[in-house]
Amino acid sequence: MLLAALSLSAAGLVGVVVHEGYSESAIIPVPGDVPTVGFGTTRRPDGSPVQIGDKTTPPQALARALQDVRKFEGALRQCVTAPLHQYEYDAYVGLAYNVGGAAFCGSTLVKRLNAGDYAAACAEILRWKNYQGKDCSKPEHARLCGGLWVRRQAEYRQCMGDGA
Repeated sequence: MLLAALSLSAAGLVGVVVHEGYSESAIIPVPGDVPTVGFGTTRRPDGSPVQIGDKTTPPQALARALQDVRKFEGALRQCVTAPLHQYEYDAYVGLAYNVGGAAFCGSTLVKRLNAGDYAAACAEILRWKNYQGKDCSKPEHARLCGGLWVRRQAEYRQCMGDGA
């Protein structure tokens, strides 16, 4: 399906917020990261960065996550030219939400996707497994960033149509 006809599904949004996790107060989710609030939101509604001390409610956080998702959908529409299934679209929006639109659009994943190599593009999701130079797929880094690897595996399965 053409990207213009797609938007993140309800299941896709649930996937994003479950992977991000909820925080009522702004936190630094992992050492060295920027403050986030709600479901991984890094910017206030006025566009300024989230600061420690900022607070939100679940309804506000969900509304903000949906606004953030729309931004990443826009990034996908700018760089992805290949038609996608809904499950692929949801997986790629979830990845872009986590890594950022510029990183997503400049990736080998997008090059492979636009070349029509769908399986290789999905496999590229699994390469986004490092945090602070650590391979999050390795058991010795599970405490630091194991959740990232779990997320990438779920995004990969979703991308491949495995219903994750």
